[in-house]
Amino acid sequence: MDTLDKFDLAILQELQREGRLTNAELASRVGLSAAPCWRRVRALEDGGYILGYRAELDRRKVGLGVLAFVRVDAERNTGDATRVLEEAIRKLPEVISCHYISGNGTFELQVVAPDLDSFSRFALNSLINLPNVKDLQTSFSLGEVKAAGLLPLGHLQPARVSDVGLASGSALK
Repeated sequence: MDTLDKFDLAILQELQREGRLTNAELASRVGLSAAPCWRRVRALEDGGYILGYRAELDRRKVGLGVLAFVRVDAERNTGDATRVLEEAIRKLPEVISCHYISGNGTFELQVVAPDLDSFSRFALNSLINLPNVKDLQTSFSLGEVKAAGLLPLGHLQPARVSDVGLASGSALK
């Protein structure tokens, strides 16, 4: 599956909004019958476009009131040392996201904890003791404006003929 058509894009958009849709409801929303819709969903899964399905939880309702952003600066950025640090980070359930970053630091982590005391214990007992860690810098979320947003898919839609004509400066008659 090298290219996505309008039905594939519609399926991806709908499943991002509501992953628990029945196949019949999804098919209705995207304008397909059930069997072709089901085949397309399977092809999108097999092609790696859909990585999985899960429930989105409210972290506060499950007792995780603190969201921290922790910049980790590694002592050495050699391949072996970085791989060892990556593996150690993957094992920490409190770390819900980890990214390589440019600029100062090596990784940016998102960390959740029940409260500031719990976060402090986690930082002092776990994060600072990760292999190859030189420094940590932490910022705390004071409130979420937008979290776990849907991926925008508009750039994957083919340009319409009217858009192409207007962009090139010529109007179609």
